[in-house]
Amino acid sequence: MKIKEVVDALERFAPLPLQEGFDNAGLQVGLTEAEVSGALLCLDVTEKVVDEAVALGCNLIVSHHPLIFRALKHITGENDVQRAVAKAIKKDITVVSMHTNFDNAKDGVNYKIAEKMELSDCGFFAEKTVDGISCGSGVIGTLPEAMAADDFVLMLKRTFDVECVMCNQLLRRKISRVAICGGAGSFLLDDAITAGADAFITGEMHYHEYFGHEQEIQIAVIGHYQSEQFTNEIFESIIKEKCPGVKTYLTKTNTNPIIYL
Repeated sequence: MKIKEVVDALERFAPLPLQEGFDNAGLQVGLTEAEVSGALLCLDVTEKVVDEAVALGCNLIVSHHPLIFRALKHITGENDVQRAVAKAIKKDITVVSMHTNFDNAKDGVNYKIAEKMELSDCGFFAEKTVDGISCGSGVIGTLPEAMAADDFVLMLKRTFDVECVMCNQLLRRKISRVAICGGAGSFLLDDAITAGADAFITGEMHYHEYFGHEQEIQIAVIGHYQSEQFTNEIFESIIKEKCPGVKTYLTKTNTNPIIYL
């Protein structure tokens, strides 16, 4: 099976027009006519991830975050992105990134987060239509049982292996409806409130965005990497279903640059 067949399967699940205008999803580096020897699935592409692909015999890397997010004016090895691009080219590895198109797709990134939390009755709460396709930047669903705010935070820490959850004042009522936007999702906070969510989960927010929502909604920020870490499981399920026989590997490289001391 050729690399382009794997790419086509991913893009059928989450067509590139679903990506946001600022994004650069899709083919990043390399060619797609070669037969795929294996696909390494990851959140970020770094030199270490490229080395991992080489060691596994993979000539395809599928990432969530684009390797090339901003235009490159030269490739001289002066930063990690340039070095990763150069190494991928040298090793004949194709890099494809599925970013906000997967965030916005049905059963995409936010649905995976909801699945990990065992939410039911899930759907978009900031729904839109792109090229006739219903999509959305955030998902809302219902917990199996209503939970006190402190128990809810402990559940998040266990589920997403989080050392620290950044919250506003803990709610004094139970949490049942939960709105989700993986990554940098603070732009959806007001939509989550309008949708009637008891809690809003995202990966990162700015300081001033926490103000003014005491006892209105439980904000819980779990980290950008932590919120999207299971995206490679979506890639794996698509490839296994649509491209049987293609070897897939979930990266063992933790690319989170943030540590908690």
